Amino acid sequence: MHNLLPEIEKLCSMLVQKKLIFSKYDEVGVVLYGTRETNNDLTNEVGGYEHVTVLRDIKVVDGDLIEALQQLPRGTVDGDFLDAIVVGMDMLIKKYGETNKGKKRLCLITNAVCPIKDPYEGTKEDQIRTVALQMSAHGMRMECIVVRGKMTGDVNKRTMEENDHLLNIFPTKGSANVACVDSPTSLLGALRTRSISPVTIFRGDLELSPKLRIKVWVYKKTAEEKFPVLKKYSDKAPPTANFATHEVKIDFEYRNVEDPKKVVPPEQRIKGYRYGPQIIPISSAELDAVKFKPEKSVKLLGFTDASNILRHYYMKDVNIFIAEPGNSKASLSVSALARAMTEMNKVAILRCVWRQGQGSVVVGVLTPNISHKDTIPDSFYFNVLPFAEDVREFQFPSFQNLPLPWQPNEQQQKAADNLVEILDLAPYGKGEALQPDFTPNPVLERFYRSVELKSKQPDAPVPPLDETLKKITEPDPDLITQSKFVIEEFRRQFELKENPKLKKSTRRIMREKLSGSDDEGGTVEPKLDAQMFNSNVEGIGNLTPVQDFEAMMSRRDNPDWINKAINGMKSKIFNLLEDSYEGDTYQKALEYIVALRKGCILEQEPKLFNDFLGDLVKFCSEKYLKGFIEFLASKEITLITKKEAIDSDVTEDEGRAFMAKPEPKTE
Repeated sequence: MHNLLPEIEKLCSMLVQKKLIFSKYDEVGVVLYGTRETNNDLTNEVGGYEHVTVLRDIKVVDGDLIEALQQLPRGTVDGDFLDAIVVGMDMLIKKYGETNKGKKRLCLITNAVCPIKDPYEGTKEDQIRTVALQMSAHGMRMECIVVRGKMTGDVNKRTMEENDHLLNIFPTKGSANVACVDSPTSLLGALRTRSISPVTIFRGDLELSPKLRIKVWVYKKTAEEKFPVLKKYSDKAPPTANFATHEVKIDFEYRNVEDPKKVVPPEQRIKGYRYGPQIIPISSAELDAVKFKPEKSVKLLGFTDASNILRHYYMKDVNIFIAEPGNSKASLSVSALARAMTEMNKVAILRCVWRQGQGSVVVGVLTPNISHKDTIPDSFYFNVLPFAEDVREFQFPSFQNLPLPWQPNEQQQKAADNLVEILDLAPYGKGEALQPDFTPNPVLERFYRSVELKSKQPDAPVPPLDETLKKITEPDPDLITQSKFVIEEFRRQFELKENPKLKKSTRRIMREKLSGSDDEGGTVEPKLDAQMFNSNVEGIGNLTPVQDFEAMMSRRDNPDWINKAINGMKSKIFNLLEDSYEGDTYQKALEYIVALRKGCILEQEPKLFNDFLGDLVKFCSEKYLKGFIEFLASKEITLITKKEAIDSDVTEDEGRAFMAKPEPKTE
């Protein structure tokens, strides 16, 4: 286990660093086992418990403890983890007695490869059960982290399996949790360095109907961990002021615009809201009167198929609904409802007001969570759903609907499949890498280490990112090396070209071009680049109509831009042909039609183009522009077929035959 001790030192010191920030009055003791020396009270009192050393008695956390944990001594003999647990329990009992139940916590970090001693009476299982019951009687909780990396051939697998079996007895007889990790990254996230007590956000009835209610409690299942609140600090107090708080207090004063020396008291101030060019004053009483004040409740709106609720609809944190503890009827009702919903593949839609006086109503989806353990009851997960105002619609055509030349070929698809498969974080037959339960937030972890370093060296620079945290923020170098051939093949199949950027702003280029001057003061012929007009185009102009059309088609702030662009280009084409003299505008009209056809294929609007082409043929027949129809036919301009756009109802034969149809004679 010596190869993992550096990571264990980081983990333990991180635990104390967080306690100095969040719980600076917590008390911590350290016990080592497997040491050559023996130093604990039980050895002196009753004998036994050899090779167990109390590195530090239970005291309030401080910087000295961090330094001690960063330089743990290396053991030289096999250790008995059960002896270490008993010594730790003895320290807690002597320190706190029967008090602080539920607040006493043991953290065991072991590889569990050494056998424990046989008891004088009974079996090892009996001994573990006795210790677990004593732990529960004194209100102690235990977290056990079994660290298993790459094992050598000297490890006795039978001993490992026996120890795993013994450790798994603790959760069944007491308040304990056992986690197995196999990497430094998982070890860093396995120990809950900050204990958060579960608090209900709702206790009351789940109202299925006016006459059917189930008593439930609602807890937060996940919540984003925030940065510690940084407070303003003042160093103005003299060094001799031992009781100075160094707090910074901020006071605001509102003064009259006409008379800046006059302070406006709170009773003469009122809030105002902008409404167009004016500001509407609204008093606090009026504001309170218009607020929506729903009653505290959780009501069922109905059921729907689980397939109707897409994953990207989920918003905010996840809550968990459980039956009211101790209420057997509520537990039975929750379990029956959850299992029925699972069998029918249904989810429930709820309207929730978590507390009285809450100003907002939450609508969400209730998903059944069926337990596969007898000791854990069935429950529900709750996710908030968006309202219409919360949904952001972005229109992107499907890759499958694009023309065949724009879709990946077989070699490209195979290269992409191989890339995804080789970089899979959960490959078949292996454990998942970067599991959420064992992956710490690297930003927070680095912040805590920086604070600890600053506490000792105020002028120290920000330390580099730890190698363990790099494995979370960067790809695994070993995996990248193994996948080098697949990555190179993917790169060869998809050639990337640099997109040149303008060095000058659009407005400056326009100003220089229109003024006819270059950077050296010379005069140049004014040429306008179409790229200058591609941002926020609202209509098709006369200068660069094709570029304006493409810019409008690419806008995603409003779906109406597509129809507006298509209609604008149609009008442009008709106007060109109407003003044509002996075919002088045919070539330009052809360019516009090609751009319109391409845009309709991209945006999956084949019907709009096909209808336009039919109207265009009719228009040309009426205006004696038969030459333009022949010109289009020579350029092989056809209807958009089903092969080009899946929404089209025109076959390839119908598309080719369209221009070959005889035009009706006009009388």
